[in-house]
Amino acid sequence: MRANTLNHTILFLCPHNAAKSVIAAAYFNQLAQQLGLPFVADSAGTEPSDVVSPVVAEILTAEGFDVSHYIPRLVTRDDLQSAERIISMGCTAEELQLTTERVELWQDVPMVSQQPEQAHETIRTHVRQLIAELEVR
Repeated sequence: MRANTLNHTILFLCPHNAAKSVIAAAYFNQLAQQLGLPFVADSAGTEPSDVVSPVVAEILTAEGFDVSHYIPRLVTRDDLQSAERIISMGCTAEELQLTTERVELWQDVPMVSQQPEQAHETIRTHVRQLIAELEVR
């Protein structure tokens, strides 16, 4: 899921990089590729887990995404500096040491551990809106 420097990077963040950001990056990359957009998604977290959430892995596997080899990772300063857009689902601009203008917040995404299907659908809706916005650029 690491970004290709020939593309514009959209960085999705969630604290553990084990659920929300993984769903967002997988779905975004699929849509961007299908539409031939010059964007690629990456994901990271501020307190990465050891593995992707089993619930997320199950949901994504059912949709044809293979995240079995993905290891959640810590966001780096380079990630933040090189990203064209930073979208956070739980990481604050303050803890990222960024201005609030630099971080887009998707605050309406429920916790995957409590509402996996609702979280998944909310993320997919946001990603579709983001892709539509990027298509007209």
